[in-house]
Amino acid sequence: MQLYYKIFLVVFVIFIGLNLYATDWSLGFLHDENSKFVFSVAAAVIGLILVFVLHTWSKLKVNQKQGSLK
Repeated sequence: MQLYYKIFLVVFVIFIGLNLYATDWSLGFLHDENSKFVFSVAAAVIGLILVFVLHTWSKLKVNQKQGSLK
């Protein structure tokens, strides 16, 4: 994994952890006061998915270059 992907992976995992810690579970997950944390966790999960997609695309790009050199 490239350095950029690793950095964003760590950042998104930290965001998810902080938002899960800040959520007031006694109010309920979809309460108005928790909605900002829910949206932030959702954005971080989407970011994690995008990091893995971009990493997969970069590996495919390398494989295609090696295949065309043969």
